[in-house]
Amino acid sequence: MATEPLPLQKTAAAAPEDAAGTDALVRFDRVVKRYGDHVVLDELDFSVRRGEHVTLIGPSGSGKTTILRLLMTLEKVSDGVIWVDGAPLSHVRTPDGGLKPAGEKHLREARKKIGMVFQQFNLFPNMKVLQNITEAPVSVLGMDRDEAESRARELLDLVGLAGKIDAHPSQLSGGQQQRVAIARALAMRPEILLLDEVTSALDPELVAGVLDLLSDIARTTDITMLCVTHEMNFARDVSEKVLMFDSGRVVEAGPPEKIFTAPEHERTRDFLNAVL
Repeated sequence: MATEPLPLQKTAAAAPEDAAGTDALVRFDRVVKRYGDHVVLDELDFSVRRGEHVTLIGPSGSGKTTILRLLMTLEKVSDGVIWVDGAPLSHVRTPDGGLKPAGEKHLREARKKIGMVFQQFNLFPNMKVLQNITEAPVSVLGMDRDEAESRARELLDLVGLAGKIDAHPSQLSGGQQQRVAIARALAMRPEILLLDEVTSALDPELVAGVLDLLSDIARTTDITMLCVTHEMNFARDVSEKVLMFDSGRVVEAGPPEKIFTAPEHERTRDFLNAVL
């Protein structure tokens, strides 16, 4: 697999420091998400530095995927604020300095900084691979089609699918479709890449190839990654920080060597004993 750095868009300036004094690109500030009486995220606070690779682990139903969906503005926060690059993600400022929920135009702009790869591949079945990758850069970013196609060819080479440019999704294996989905997310030049259990729909023999690709992207680019996974070896290898979630809160956070070899919280130890 190619190891040349992918020409992702560089960030011009650092984000303002958050309350914890870190260079936070993403910050959850007492974020609550509830569905009726069911609280999924409970005054959640955490931050991700620019260029950092963070993995969220924990039992199903602990709120991990909800975090990614909030960042993609596919869901709305019930309370609190998510900050991205020093600006509120799903809110706008009012004349008196307060915040109010943002309209769709603001949300569309906010999404341009963030790319997401889902559990299901979600490719357009009627489009060939090349068009699947170029459609959003052209229609959403206004990119010149020739530039978009050149970018798509680079990305297909990166993910090992240069020979599948004219294939339809139905002609690809699950692993190949997920690689196209990864290329499609990167084609938008996001500052933040969200990965939601990207191998869960794959046959076991295809998992390693997709994880190797993501590890290469993490190693050779400066993109910020926020990953939800049950692949603990991948979490250990790719992450600079691991967050253990339970009942909508972070119960423990730290570098992977600490979380996986010397966890302090009983809930973390119980979870790891069950999955390792």
